[in-house]
Amino acid sequence: MELKKTAFYQKNIEAGAKIVPFAGYEMAVTYEGLTAEHNNVRTNVGMFDVSHMGEFYVKGPEALQLVQKITTNDASKLTPGKIQYSCMPNQTGGIVDDLLVYCISDTEYLLVVNGACLDKDWAWVNKNNAFNCTLENRSDQISLLAVQGPNTAKVLQQFTDVDLANISYYTFTTGTFCGVENITISATGYTGSGGFEIYMPNSAAEKIWDAFINAGIKPAGLGCRDTLRLEMGFCLYGNDIDETTSPLEAGLGWITKFTKDFTNSAALKQQKEQGVTRKLVGFTLIDRGVPRQGYAICDADGNKIGNVTSGTMAPSVGKAIGMGYVPIEYSAADSEIFIEVRGKLLKAIVTKVPFYKG
Repeated sequence: MELKKTAFYQKNIEAGAKIVPFAGYEMAVTYEGLTAEHNNVRTNVGMFDVSHMGEFYVKGPEALQLVQKITTNDASKLTPGKIQYSCMPNQTGGIVDDLLVYCISDTEYLLVVNGACLDKDWAWVNKNNAFNCTLENRSDQISLLAVQGPNTAKVLQQFTDVDLANISYYTFTTGTFCGVENITISATGYTGSGGFEIYMPNSAAEKIWDAFINAGIKPAGLGCRDTLRLEMGFCLYGNDIDETTSPLEAGLGWITKFTKDFTNSAALKQQKEQGVTRKLVGFTLIDRGVPRQGYAICDADGNKIGNVTSGTMAPSVGKAIGMGYVPIEYSAADSEIFIEVRGKLLKAIVTKVPFYKG
């Protein structure tokens, strides 16, 4: 299958990106180096090409009913301009995908889904659309830059009349950006260092990229996007959550609202009442080494009790950290577990996330 290219592909090449296959696209994994890009986002401002993400529009008198049926969070709490983190459960206790739900109006919502799940998600949403609403997949027409870091608002303000400092976390607005009208400016991100996600038509992508580069914003790749999100304890679909992990096991009970009916809600409610038997935890390595996805998590006797779902050497924390599922009796903070790295058992302690507290 031929890999797709984002509208920023040529700009990524010009910026010296190392390109890798990701979610069916040719994506930038690093430019000047993972640690430098990571630190720049934590302390200044960097930008990510995340145009592989999917954008589905739900429109019509019963748009809210569909969103309510397929997602765990309570979208009825949203008002125009507000955003919600949510997930789509499957029928068997797992998760189809996690996503952002944007309330554009009472009759229009935008679902932003993971690029790697795009086709599966589109089929799932359509399969569940027994309501008076229409679905539009605009994923191939929209480019997305995540501009992240503590100086983001200050640097981006020159490009728009919208008061960026006034856009609170998990809200969005539409305005003119770099002379282009109808740009969606969203106070969201995956880094824990603040910033905005800018949705634009593909035709405006290169113009906006060039403006940002000329303003001194350095590009950042998927490599440091992963280390930044892991330091915050944010789940990555395909690693920490998937079709076999329940939102309750993954620590996503806070977005799982039983005040409404949704896909598989009765079974998940029962799981909540009975209690989960395993839990996604963060951990910090005490012994020297780096945990990686798939490594075994063991008890003191070397018995396997789980698997690492994400792991890295964290630049802002200065320690090797990771996440993984363990039996509930090992899930309390400061519990001692062991990570098997190249045949050796390395001591680790369960750590409350986020690891990074900026």
